[in-house]
Amino acid sequence: MSHRREVRGAALRRLLGFLRKEALQIRRDPSSIGLALVMPVVLILLFGYGVSLDAENIPVAVVLDHAGASSRDLYAHLEGSRYFAPVRAESFHQAEELMAAHAVDAIVRVGPNFESALAGQGHAPLQLVLRGVDSNRARLVSGYFDGVVGAWNAQRASRGESAALPAVSLQPRTWFNPSLRSTNFLVPGLVALVMTLTGTLLTALVVAREWERGTMEAILVTPLRAREFLIAKIVPYYVLGMGGMVLSVGLGVLLFDVPLQGSFLALFAMSSLFLLASLGMGLAISSAVRVQFVAAQISIISGFLPAFFLSGLLFDLDSTPIGIRIISHLVPARYFVSASHTLFLAGDVWPVLWPDALALFVMAVVWISIARRRTGTRLDT
Repeated sequence: MSHRREVRGAALRRLLGFLRKEALQIRRDPSSIGLALVMPVVLILLFGYGVSLDAENIPVAVVLDHAGASSRDLYAHLEGSRYFAPVRAESFHQAEELMAAHAVDAIVRVGPNFESALAGQGHAPLQLVLRGVDSNRARLVSGYFDGVVGAWNAQRASRGESAALPAVSLQPRTWFNPSLRSTNFLVPGLVALVMTLTGTLLTALVVAREWERGTMEAILVTPLRAREFLIAKIVPYYVLGMGGMVLSVGLGVLLFDVPLQGSFLALFAMSSLFLLASLGMGLAISSAVRVQFVAAQISIISGFLPAFFLSGLLFDLDSTPIGIRIISHLVPARYFVSASHTLFLAGDVWPVLWPDALALFVMAVVWISIARRRTGTRLDT
């Protein structure tokens, strides 16, 4: 009986000692406390506010070639719907310019014979042009518009203005992604995730690994400069990242028939800028954190998750709250996803590509400078 009591007492002392050691370790490493408290908050905010598949106040350009009573009545129904924010366009050319500038997601065109066709035949054609880069959003816009037209037809029927329903027949035409295949939208965005894994997650471990293995002390006594150290760390992962990009694009084009409307040279340039920004972020994290596990967690929170949820990969960011849209401008993947969608589905549209390229260039310079400064305090003499 006494022997069992001694065994239980020793087990309890070992357990208490191990718990005390863990408590001291957590106290000596504030980043662990930060991860335990900050990570759940970030995830809740991302899933609660960042993930939204609803679409409201969709900007739509309305072209009234003949502004008759029925045309104005239909426009009023669009204004009254919570799903649309209609904008009058003087001509179809002006509406095309608005769509090319991403100012509107659809064009509604009422032809010059709309009123006479309704009066004479009881039905008339109505054109709906969709921006099909995001196929899911295009389907939502089409469905919402069908609902508005259906409500307008029902109201006309109740007033005795239409003998047969529907009075309007839609003739949709989709831009950039006519087949509305979600694969054409997802594959270009997935390239950003592949490069984020290489650029941010892997490089976030390289400097921390040196500290954990005890090899950083040996590096510190060498005449190696900080810029040389950073170049040696960047170049191998740049090659790996660009190899992953080429492989992803090749699989998307060959296996999934994803169209690449733009030039591969432009895609290569945009990919290089994005990868340099991701590599700079990873090295900045790795230079600031000496524990690989912590560096990996920080890279996932600050790199991978924002690239997944706040880049426009899964849904249109215009559907998210204003605060999330502001934060998304700090995510490099947002600009690369926009550029890749443009290059794959629309072509070399430089008015769209140049702002994305400039943002990625600035982010690359900022992150690499931060990594250089952090590393310079340890390597420069």
